[in-house]
Formats: sequence, C-alpha cells, structure tokens
Amino acid sequence: MSTHIVAMGGGGFSMSSNGAPTSLDRYVVDLAGARAPLVCFAPTASADNATYINRFLMAYSGLGVRTMVLTLWQGAAESVRRLPEADVVLVGGGNTANLMALWEVHGVSTALRRMAGDPDRTTVLGGISAGAACWFEGCLTDAFGDLRGWRGGLGLLPGSFCPHLDGEDRGAVYTQAVASGMIPGGYGVDDGAALHFVDGELSRALAEREGAHALHVMPSDEPAASGVLTEILSAELI
Repeated sequence: MSTHIVAMGGGGFSMSSNGAPTSLDRYVVDLAGARAPLVCFAPTASADNATYINRFLMAYSGLGVRTMVLTLWQGAAESVRRLPEADVVLVGGGNTANLMALWEVHGVSTALRRMAGDPDRTTVLGGISAGAACWFEGCLTDAFGDLRGWRGGLGLLPGSFCPHLDGEDRGAVYTQAVASGMIPGGYGVDDGAALHFVDGELSRALAEREGAHALHVMPSDEPAASGVLTEILSAELI
C-alpha cells in the first residue's frame, strides 16, 4: 500500500474552460485503483464556496466515482469524522494560510497525517494551487496580499511549492524566496502541469497540455548561481 500525492500547479476541472474534468483529474482518480472510489473534495481554501463545490460535483459525476465534500463552515464534526472513508482527497485552490489554520482547528491536519501514514491502505491526496502547496513544508503564496514565501503546510512532502509558475509570473519571486532562505528549495509548477509523489518521493512530472513544465529549485552557494540552481523537469503528456 502506498500514499500518492499529486500536486498541480494549475489545471484540472478548476481551470477548464467549461468546468469539465481533464486528464489530470482522471489521473488522480485512477491512482485509487478501486471501482467507484470515494473522492472527497476539500474547498476550505475558498471558504467552502458553493459555486466551486457545485463545479466539482458536476465535473466528477461523469468519472464513475462516489463523491463527498469536506465542509468546515457547516457540519464540520461529521465531515471530519467521515474524511478517513475517502479513497481520494482533492483540495481546491484559494487562501493557503486560511486553509491550514482551519485544518488545524478542526483536526483535518491530524486526520490527513494518519491517512497518509497508514500502511494498510492506499491513500491518494492531491490538489491545485493552495490545494497542492498544503502538502509541503512551505510555499509561495498571496494569502497575505503580496506574493511571499511562507513556511506553512502539512509537511508530508519536503521542501516548498510554487503554483501557477507561468500563469502569474511567479518564478522570480519564488527563486528569490528560496535564495534568501525564506523557504526551502522545492518545485515551481506551471498551470496544466503536476508532480506525482509516491511515499514522499518524486515519481514523475505530468502535463495535460503541451509546453507545461516544472522546475526543481534549490539554494546554492556557487558564485555563478545567484543563490539558486534550477533544473527543468521533463513533464510527460497525459
């Protein structure tokens, strides 16, 4: 049994033009290896936005899955109690800092760590933007207004994460945050690309569109490196 984490820089049903599921959505579902897996959507970072929830339900209704929604503004206790039943936990985008604060208060962080550490089950975790950054030790976020490095997250994956690397021109700010030591080295991921980790180790980079890629960014003391070394990760089109 393994724990899979799929961290999307952007893409999936959240960013598709018509709200339809994409190849990244199907990839995440397939990892469960189960017939009609139970997919739990966590819209915490968007304040349990009803439109976002409905968009998820519409998108995933055609994927042969069962669905549930983790809601923390209403019915939190029952929602968190049911969370371990999920085969897949998919986390939506929004405010990363608010996401982590609410998860800590309501015990979601504890439940997810237990699920990820259970050797007797296959657990699939994933998400887009804030829903991808939450699995790491730190990230680049605009949760506080400006773009900045922030050391916050579940820490199920080492290092840091920067979503929307190409879509919001975040690359320069991210590399500066890593170079300064504000956040640890990690990964910057384009819209339409994702990283798949298995039991904490990077397995592959994925893309649902041509040209989407990911960067591995690490701090460096080499004089010619400007504080960081970067490596382009070749993304497999799915």
